[in-house]
Amino acid sequence: MSTVPGAKPARLNIRVSQHEKEVLAQAARLSNTSLSRFVLQKAYAEAQSVLAEQKRFPLPEERWRKFVRALDAPAKDISQLRKLLAEPGVFDG
Repeated sequence: MSTVPGAKPARLNIRVSQHEKEVLAQAARLSNTSLSRFVLQKAYAEAQSVLAEQKRFPLPEERWRKFVRALDAPAKDISQLRKLLAEPGVFDG
């Protein structure tokens, strides 16, 4: 998680059942972190995942044209990459 230097933390309040709070608190203890930090880390990671799964990324017209040109450009021949991909990998047995 990135933070802006000097920025004041914002407060986020949520309501949970007593059982939910106990489960979250137990998980936080097992993770050696505070309840607030545990909930923030998990919620933030899930939010990033949801945002990454978006299938539509609107772009201004000029950035779209630049993106399409990059997709349509011929692939670069990178000899070091070709060599690396020709060697057996760690999972190749």
